[in-house]
Amino acid sequence: MPVDHDRLFKELLTTFLREFMELFFPEAHALIDYSDTRFLSQEVITDITAGDKHYVDILAEVKVKGEEGCVLVHIEPQAYRQADFARRMFIYFSRLYEKHQKRVLPIAVFAHDSKLEETNRHEVEFPFLKVLQFEFYKVQLKKLPWRQYLGSTNPVAAALLSKMDYSPRERVQVKIEFLRLLTRMQLDPARMELITAFFESYLVLNPEEEKTLQEKLPEELQPEEVQRVMELTTSWHLKGWQQGRQEGRQEGRQEGRQEGRQEGRQEILLRQLRKRLGTISSEVEGKIKTLSVEQLDDLAEKILDITSEDELLKVLDIKH
Repeated sequence: MPVDHDRLFKELLTTFLREFMELFFPEAHALIDYSDTRFLSQEVITDITAGDKHYVDILAEVKVKGEEGCVLVHIEPQAYRQADFARRMFIYFSRLYEKHQKRVLPIAVFAHDSKLEETNRHEVEFPFLKVLQFEFYKVQLKKLPWRQYLGSTNPVAAALLSKMDYSPRERVQVKIEFLRLLTRMQLDPARMELITAFFESYLVLNPEEEKTLQEKLPEELQPEEVQRVMELTTSWHLKGWQQGRQEGRQEGRQEGRQEGRQEGRQEILLRQLRKRLGTISSEVEGKIKTLSVEQLDDLAEKILDITSEDELLKVLDIKH
């Protein structure tokens, strides 16, 4: 199923407009009053010279601190390279300015995979006169080094890791660091699911990478972080955040997903226990492999209190 870039970016940036501006444009962010933010309905821009129509998906009305009236923030996600994109941004700007009679802050988010430098300027000039010099803010995701954002607790940074500059061999590590970032955030479940759905739409691990991920998680994350990851992923699967987009495919894959989640949790718990207790017996390992996803999650909640295999056996006996 093709990725719906427009919808994903619209959901992310309308939900986290403040965080987006803070992350990439702190000078503008410091002067924007978000208290009365209003998102305007989708605008249709007709480009007569090109003979087509374009849609402005993200248009927010905000205030500038210390000033009367409102201004517009226009954000244009661009999923592919376009030779005359800067000109199109100017057309959007001029039409919006003409219609609303308000100042417009234009921003482009280049989300394609090319690292060729994108321009943020459109000019009209003669040898004797510069008629127009139009500029806009830009974010070119594929030119951003992903490791630069690992110290952030900004949800937009976490979601956009999946579109930043990383090599194929770093894919598993990017997912691990994304999960680590999630454990630091204090977000409600709906927002947590949103940034996870965005991330996983663009960075989908293959089965071999998933196996590597499950092996590395207990080694790279602290036990409390692993436990938090397991709690979060359990919540997402129980709520079924993918059902709205993939309902037609959900039934056929449900059994496989259940088995995959169960095996993944078993492997994580076994690695945690070996790291915590040194070794575990084949009896314990066998019992853990018989537990359901719910039972595994119950065990994960108690793992920090287990200091010996005897204590672990008591917990497992209780479960049976």
